[in-house]
Amino acid sequence: MNAVLVAVALSLVSAVAYAAAAVAQERLASRSPGAGTLRLLGSGAWWWSVGLNASAALLHVVALRYGPLTVVQPLGALTLVAAVPMGARMAGRHVSAVEWKGTALTLLGLGAILVTASGPAPDDVLSVPEALAVAGATAAFIGVLSRPGTRPGLRHATASGLASGVASALTQTVTVAATDRTSPVLSVQVVGVALLVAAFAAGGLLLSQTAYRGGLGGPLAMVTLANPLAAAVIGLSLLGERLQGGPVGVLLALAGAGLASWGVVLLSRAAPAAADDHPVAAVLALEPGSATAEPALVPRPHDPGHLTPATR
Repeated sequence: MNAVLVAVALSLVSAVAYAAAAVAQERLASRSPGAGTLRLLGSGAWWWSVGLNASAALLHVVALRYGPLTVVQPLGALTLVAAVPMGARMAGRHVSAVEWKGTALTLLGLGAILVTASGPAPDDVLSVPEALAVAGATAAFIGVLSRPGTRPGLRHATASGLASGVASALTQTVTVAATDRTSPVLSVQVVGVALLVAAFAAGGLLLSQTAYRGGLGGPLAMVTLANPLAAAVIGLSLLGERLQGGPVGVLLALAGAGLASWGVVLLSRAAPAAADDHPVAAVLALEPGSATAEPALVPRPHDPGHLTPATR
């Protein structure tokens, strides 16, 4: 089988696992919006999401061994496509027409990007100085984005996407260098970059958990956009990867990126169905203890034949 096809297949399964993890994180964040790191460590739901993220990351690592960064990383946008129906099902609602439209546009855009990005398997890696420079610049940018202030969700999501994208680029360096038989498996380059990968992966996970306190759609869309952007910049500028097709390929990739971005924006802005439309909400509205229930009617003490709203 073609190496690029193997990378695409692994990336698809990885995207589904990442989507399940994102939905689990969002549900945990909505139930415990102020939970700190220590409290998360004692939560079974948190470790379930960590396990899903770890499985997805492992598949992603293998995909990077078979395909170039410019192919594997854009497929990460399918995480949002998979998370939309998953999140809707967990919330007990149907996927809206706007969400389906955003999904279709995202898929079309990704298809256009893949046509131009289907280059050979990677054979170049970041040197130790390059890896340190990328890590330092990214860490500084993440520090600015994650500062205290208003609207932390989108800023933390952007920082999470950058951390994950850089971790992917560094992971490719580790996998290619570790399987290169001309150098030791546990060389300084492999060990040092592997530690950076662990730091950025853990940071990205915690940043996304904070971002999901504001909901799933918008933050996940920001993660989806920032992640491949960071990885593509590294791949094209430092790893020698190139888009296929010359000027026409560049235009097609730009058009695909525009379509995918439009789809992601639609997915992030799509408003879920109102709670009153859900059958469970309708049942709750009929219960006397519900805040939306109609007031119960009881006889007035001095006029048994007249009904008045009961007081609580």
